[in-house]
This record gives sequence, C-alpha cells and structure tokens, in this order.
Amino acid sequence: MFIEAAVFIIGLILLVKGADLFVGGGSGLASRFGIAPALIGFTVVAFGTSLPELVVSANAALTGSPEIATGNIIGSNIANIALVLAICGILHPKMLNPRDPHNSGIGIQIQLMLAATALFCILAWSGTLSSIAGAVFLIAFILILRLLWKKGGADEIRTETKGYLDYLMTAGGIAAVIIGAQLVVNSAVVIATALGVSAFVIGMTLVAVGTSLPELATSVVAIARGQGGLSVGNLLGSNIFNLLFVMGIIALITPVPIDARGDLLAMALFSAAAIPITLAGEKLTRTISAIVLIGYCIYIGVLAGII
Repeated sequence: MFIEAAVFIIGLILLVKGADLFVGGGSGLASRFGIAPALIGFTVVAFGTSLPELVVSANAALTGSPEIATGNIIGSNIANIALVLAICGILHPKMLNPRDPHNSGIGIQIQLMLAATALFCILAWSGTLSSIAGAVFLIAFILILRLLWKKGGADEIRTETKGYLDYLMTAGGIAAVIIGAQLVVNSAVVIATALGVSAFVIGMTLVAVGTSLPELATSVVAIARGQGGLSVGNLLGSNIFNLLFVMGIIALITPVPIDARGDLLAMALFSAAAIPITLAGEKLTRTISAIVLIGYCIYIGVLAGII
C-alpha cells in the first residue's frame, strides 16, 4: 500500500511537470502567430493541461476501469471551476473580469463551455455513451474550435517564445504525461481495491484532483502574471476538451457506462458557477468564489464518506 501511494505521487509529479512543459512550449509556439492570450488559454494551454485527463481516462477505459475514466472527467470538470477558478477568484477577482480588454472572448467561452456541459449531460443521461455519442462530441468540438479561431485575433500581450526549445518542451511534456498517467491509473486501482472504495469515487476525488493540478498551477501563475484571460480560458477550454474531445475519443473506442446522474447534475451546477464568478464584480466575485469553494469541499467530503 505504501509503495502504491508513492507510485501514485510520483505519477502526479510527472503529470504536473509534463503538462507544465507542454504548456510552456505550446504557448511559445502559439505566440509566434500573435494569438490572443484568452484564445491561447482556451486552445493550446487547455489542451496541454487536459493531457493528464486524456491519457489517464483513455488508459483507464482501455484497461477495464471505465469508472475511473468517467469519474476523472466529471470530477476534473467540477474541480476546474469549483476549486481552481474559485481560488483564482479569491486571489485576484479583478483579473477575471471579461470586460477587461485582455480578457476578450471569456463571455463566449463560458457560453460554449456550458453548451458542451449540457450536451454531455443530455447524452450521458441514458446511462451509456455509445460510439454515436462520441462522434457527436467530436463534431461539436471541431465546430467550437472553428468558431473560436474565427473570433480570435492578435493581442498586444504575448507569451514568451524560446525558439527551438519550445519543440523540445512540448515533446518532453507529452512523454512525461503519458508515463505519469500510467503510474496514476495503476496505483489508483490498487489503492481503491485495498480501501474498498469504488473506482468511480477514486476517479471523482483522488484522480480528478490530481489531474486538475496542471490547471491549478497554470491558472494561478497566469493570474499572478496579470493574464486573467489566459487563466480563465485555460479552465473553460479544459472543460470543453475533457467533455467533447477526451470523452468523444473514449466513447468511439469503447462504450462508456455513466451511472452517476447526481454527479452529472453537480457538474452542471458547479459549471454554471463560472457565470457569477466572472461577472459579479470584484467584491462579489471574491465572496461567491469562497462560497463555491466551500460547497466543493462539502461535496468532496460527502463523496469520500467523511461528511
């Protein structure tokens, strides 16, 4: 048990560091084309920080643990808003204002994230995601990307580019994420079995929070650097990647059972909290963010059987 816990931690470290390298390299490559920070956050950075969810969930589904895959995706999307965005709202609420010129595009991104969440919940409500659902998710994902790239434009804020090092960072980050994901899934299954906890709950809590660490690190750093658009775009884009791209691919490969309608509703409600967190104004944003964060802690406590 001690060895498995150590392996799980090592896997998480590789996930976080790998995603960090991918984000740094990918953002540097994207900045050469003068893409707006919010759009970089919503696409390149969001994909980088969603790599852990993609690899962990695909690996879990293909190795016979689809409950970890679905729990990871639903739990990660909840954590991205109720944990990461809420923390950003508490630390620097002013940076989340979509009316700031540097945060252009946040409004439409929130709408698209909520639309993706609604689509996922509707198709998952039947209890199984089929290959048809997977195809629908991927088509919707492509349409969203096309819409955003048409709306995106140049911005005076650029992320740093490091020349050819960007390519090495991107490749190294992907490799670290793949290795880390393998370690996380294998050890999580063993831990869940030893503790008598369901794989779904492990996916919703331990694995979900672990794979959301890249989003947390990236968003907090972006907020500290004054790039609210990059921070929020990262979280909203990551949620769309998780629901439409990651689950779309997995559903095409194998049918995905969804037996947690209550958690689907929880994901929809926590996702909707992105609206007041970003639109309420500086003082109210901090208060609302604190309430959402407390609600998340209670929700996790209930799932884990602590409350």
